[in-house]
Amino acid sequence: MRFVVVDSLGTNLISNFRNKSVLITGHTGFKGSWLTAWLVKLGANVVGIALDPPTVPSHFDSAKLSTVIKDLRIDIRNQKEVENAILNAKPDFVFHLAAQSLVRQSYENPIETWQTNVMGTLNILEALRKLNSLCTAIIITSDKCYRNIEQTDGYIETDELGGYDPYSASKGAAEIAIRSYIRSYFPKESTSVRIASARAGNVIGGGDWAVDRIIPDCVKSWSQNNTIQLRNPSATRPWQHVLEPISGYLTLALALNSDLNLHGESFNFGPRPEEDHSVLDLVQEMSIYWDQVKWEDVSNIPSKYHESSLLKLNCAKALKLLKWNATMDFKETIFMTANWYQIFYANRDRIQNITNQQIDDYVKSAVKKGLQWAK
Repeated sequence: MRFVVVDSLGTNLISNFRNKSVLITGHTGFKGSWLTAWLVKLGANVVGIALDPPTVPSHFDSAKLSTVIKDLRIDIRNQKEVENAILNAKPDFVFHLAAQSLVRQSYENPIETWQTNVMGTLNILEALRKLNSLCTAIIITSDKCYRNIEQTDGYIETDELGGYDPYSASKGAAEIAIRSYIRSYFPKESTSVRIASARAGNVIGGGDWAVDRIIPDCVKSWSQNNTIQLRNPSATRPWQHVLEPISGYLTLALALNSDLNLHGESFNFGPRPEEDHSVLDLVQEMSIYWDQVKWEDVSNIPSKYHESSLLKLNCAKALKLLKWNATMDFKETIFMTANWYQIFYANRDRIQNITNQQIDDYVKSAVKKGLQWAK
């Protein structure tokens, strides 16, 4: 079956992605599954390469996405299989999201984290070198690629790369690898493959079940009448719904496809500057939509892992060059997130419908607010 493409998805997005071959790595993950669902609705022919869904339950399985795409289970660290998949797909667009994305897991498995995040990215770049057709590739890293000195005005794309923990460092290293490959093998004057990197973080939304993440921890605990423990309730984050950076990735892909000057550039995607809120703010706002809510401040218990108090991005470049900015405010973000989980616990058979409805509602909201990317 195919999802129905509707006018509310934005004329520009529909006309440019319909019937295009789009390859997504990490399509079984949280962000990857939402990107997959959106592109299928836009009429794209999606090929996904990833490991099995990283959690049970998962958004990918709940939304029945394997029935509407070509679903390949490939380890991004396997160079030959990655190369074959990309060359066979002959993609018009590539979105690389496959990663080891958990900070705490990176402390426990640093080698796996570096292999996946750096060598996996190099495998994508190597395959793109051998692709004898036009292609636009968006490589997603992380807001944590920056050397975080907790500056209040947000990081811009030219700020120093780095990372305190193995995950953050691996994402900074991936960005350096991307720059090197673009300059060495994809010169602007002659390349048929256009590449840009995208950086985002603090992403929330329905279907996230990863460990050590605040929203999954809340809904899993509260659904069982348990208490959620807050390790750092005063930490401030620029929370954004998963559809926000995805709209940025799609916008960047179309802009890069039509404008060679964007080749080799990096872009931040995050909420508006005034939308920074603490972990406690997030939990309190989520609690509005749940009957059994309990939390405990455990910030007095020392943690063996480093956690930053502040990390935010400056997204002025995306606004200036892509005409992109975020759609939802904090309350809208939390409402949409809570609504998805409420429906999941009430009737899991409705997840495919609620996922598609939320994509529609998100774009309608962007159109209503006059955002340029949604036209």
